[in-house]
Amino acid sequence: MKITKEIKIALVAIVGILVLFFGLNFLKGMSLFSSDNIYYVSFKDISGLSSSNPIYADGYKVGVVKSIQYDYKHGKEILVQIDVDNNLRIPKGSSAEIESDLMGNVKLNLLLANNPRERVNPGETIVGEKNGGMLGQVSKLVPTIEKMLPKLDSILASVNGLLADPALANSLHHIEGITDNLHTTSQQLNVLMGGLNKDIPNLLHKADGVLTNTNKLTSNLAQVDVANTMAQVDQTIAHLKDFTRQLNSREGTLGMLLHDPTLYNNMNKTMRNADSLLINVREHPKRYVHFSVFGKKDK
Repeated sequence: MKITKEIKIALVAIVGILVLFFGLNFLKGMSLFSSDNIYYVSFKDISGLSSSNPIYADGYKVGVVKSIQYDYKHGKEILVQIDVDNNLRIPKGSSAEIESDLMGNVKLNLLLANNPRERVNPGETIVGEKNGGMLGQVSKLVPTIEKMLPKLDSILASVNGLLADPALANSLHHIEGITDNLHTTSQQLNVLMGGLNKDIPNLLHKADGVLTNTNKLTSNLAQVDVANTMAQVDQTIAHLKDFTRQLNSREGTLGMLLHDPTLYNNMNKTMRNADSLLINVREHPKRYVHFSVFGKKDK
């Protein structure tokens, strides 16, 4: 049987179509000859999910999105067909979520439930939901940011008013002057510290001399006979007590002088007589002083 050119061209075209088909599926990440399990996930919003997007479970890639079917008649939900590794057992109660990052990459995460007894059979439908990821969190912050914008405008206006206030410029000028003064003071302190560094050795030498004298004084004090000195002090105090006792008693000359009222009265009487005598001498001096050129005596 002779193969014509037309048959050869047809065979090459068929082989090319098959290679193209399997090559595209391979590039999309779909398994070519594996027996993956097929599941369905229902969404209300797929947020840019498309065929060949990866599917992850606990951060590990377990499959790809096979196809997406939209309900054009009712428009209630979108059914996504996924191919998952047949070694993965999806527990009952598991769900799926669509997550997109800041670069716009979209992936499907399987949220596996903790149910080791029951599992989702291939061909059954899993409930899906949307997870905005970082963009969703940012979008949640947008209302708060919108509320903050008027306050930020007010704060910026206050800051601009503060910066335009001449008092701020004057304050900065004063601060510059204070800085110059501090610089001058620092230089003076450096000079003072330099002088102190020169004087410190002399001061230490004098301090050593003072300590030496203190040690000598301490040694001299240690050599003093404290017991004998205290005995002499006690003896002196005893003599003072005896002297005080004699003064307080009526015996002896000092005691009699201190306690005899007759002496006090006689002394007062003597003082009064002396006072009268002085007055009489001042009034009649000729009675007491006799002076005459011719020797005549005055009466």
